[in-house]
Amino acid sequence: MAFTVPDATFLPDFLQFRATDTPDGRCWIFGERTWTWSQAWESVRRTAGALAADGVGRGDNVAILTKNDPAVLQVLLGGCQLGAATTVVNWRLAGDELDYVINDCGAEIVFVGHQLLSQLDVVRDRLTGVRRIVVVGGDADEFEAWQAAGTPTDRRDDVEPGDVSVVMYSSGTTGRPKGVQLSQSAMVHHSVNGLGDARYDAGEDMLLVAMPMFHVGGTSYALLGPVVGIAAYIVPEVDGQLLAAGVLAGATHVFLVPAVVAALIQAGPQVMGLFSRLKSFGYGAAPMPLPVLRAAMEAWPDTEFQQVYGMTEMGGVITVLNDAAHRDTAHPERLVSAGRPVRNAEMRIVDPGTLDDAAPGESGEIWFRTPQATIGYLGKPEATAELLTDDGWLRTGDVGRVDDEGFLFIEDRIKDMIITGGENVYSPEVERVLSEHPAVAEVAIIGVPDDRWGETVKAVVAFRPGEAVEPAELIAYAAERLARYKAPTSVDVVGELPRNPSGKILKRDLRKPYWSDSDRQI
Repeated sequence: MAFTVPDATFLPDFLQFRATDTPDGRCWIFGERTWTWSQAWESVRRTAGALAADGVGRGDNVAILTKNDPAVLQVLLGGCQLGAATTVVNWRLAGDELDYVINDCGAEIVFVGHQLLSQLDVVRDRLTGVRRIVVVGGDADEFEAWQAAGTPTDRRDDVEPGDVSVVMYSSGTTGRPKGVQLSQSAMVHHSVNGLGDARYDAGEDMLLVAMPMFHVGGTSYALLGPVVGIAAYIVPEVDGQLLAAGVLAGATHVFLVPAVVAALIQAGPQVMGLFSRLKSFGYGAAPMPLPVLRAAMEAWPDTEFQQVYGMTEMGGVITVLNDAAHRDTAHPERLVSAGRPVRNAEMRIVDPGTLDDAAPGESGEIWFRTPQATIGYLGKPEATAELLTDDGWLRTGDVGRVDDEGFLFIEDRIKDMIITGGENVYSPEVERVLSEHPAVAEVAIIGVPDDRWGETVKAVVAFRPGEAVEPAELIAYAAERLARYKAPTSVDVVGELPRNPSGKILKRDLRKPYWSDSDRQI
C-alpha cells in the first residue's frame, strides 16, 4: 500500500497534514472546480471562522441539507475546529420528518442546497431554533461570500476529541428518527480501522464519492481521502451518467450499494466494461444478491472487491469481506458472509435471552466493542441505554453466527428494520403513517425479497368494516408523508393480522412465505 496514514487526534488533522505535506495535490473535484489540499484546508479554516462569527461554539449544532457537495465537508470539519457538531440531513425526507430532524438536533444555522430550497421553505416557519439559513450553490448562492468573510480559524483550545463532530439520523423504532452522535475521536478511529487491506496509491488514485453524505457510507467515505492521501471526485447523487463521468475522469475506487450494481449490469456490457477500469469496488448497506455479485466479479476480473457491514452507530464499517475471501474457491459460502471485524473491534455472538455468549457456530445477537462507536442518541438516554451496555458493548439488533475462522454470517434482524437499496426503514415509521388512514384498522410492515433492491417494503393491512380502498391509494398516502423509499411498494390485504397470545403481531409468520427459499431472513 503506497500511502501513509497520518497521526490524528482530531478529525481535521488528516486534512491539515495533507495541506502541509503535499499542498498542491488535488483534494476535491466537484463539477468544474478542483481544490488542492491547501485550498481545502483554507476553506475549512474560513468556515470555522464564519461559524464562530455567527455565534457557533463548542457543543452547538448546525445542519446541512444538500445533495453531495464539498460544502458538507467544509461545514463538518469547520465545526470540528470549534467543537461544534454538524447534522447532515437526509434530503429525501418529506412532510414533518424534515422539520422534526432540524428541530430535534437543535440546529442554529441551516445550510441548504439551492436545489432543495423550496423543500426547506415548506417547513421554514416551523424551524423554532434556526437563526440563519445559508443557500449553497446555484444562482442564489450565499455560501461562498459567507465563507470568504470568515477569518481563518485554528482549533479552539477547549475542543476535546470526545466532542460530537457529526449527527446522523437513523430511522426510529418508536416512529421517529434518532440522532446518532459520533465524536471526533470515533470518526478518527473509524477512518483508520476501516481501511482493511485495500490498496491506495497516494497522489494517483481517486475516490468516486456518490453515496449520499447524509449516510455514514457517504460522509465517512468522503473523509477517507485525506486519510490515505488521494483525491475525491464528488458527484451530487448516484446517477449513471455522473458515475460514468467520474470513472472517465480517473476515479479508481468507489463504494456503492448493491442496487446500483444491479442497475449497471442491466445497462449492458458496454457500461460494465467502462466500470472495469476501477481498481477497487466496495459495496455494502444491504446484502448483495449472489447472481449480481458473481456477474460483477466476472465482468471486473482485475478489480478488488470489498464488502462491508456496519451501521450508523459505529461510524460505518465494522466488518470487511476482503478481495481474497471473495475469490476463495475453497469457501464459496463466504461470498454471503459479512467478513471479519476491522482492527480495534471486538465481536460477540450473544444469546438474547440469557445474554451469555452463544455456543460456537450458534446464532445470536451480534455485539461489538470498539472506540469508533457512538456515544449515544441525541437527547434519548433510554434508547442509548438499550443500545450500549455499561461495559461498552454495542447491541446491533442483528442476528448472526460466526464460522471457525471468524467470518460473520448475518441471518436475521431483532430490530424491526428493512434495508431497501441501502436505505434503512423501520417498520414503526411506516406503520405510524398508514395507521392514520381512515380505512386502515391495523397494519404491519415487513421486508420482502427484491432482485434489485435486496428487499422492499410491503404493507399487510386489515381494513375497517366497509372501508376498503385500493392498494395504490395506500401507497400514495404513505409516499406523500414519508421519504419515497419508505413507502410500501405492495400491499397485502388480510382479514386480521396474526398475533401471539400476548397480542404481538407475528411478523415472522408474515415474512415466511416470501423468504422460504432463502437461507436468511434479510
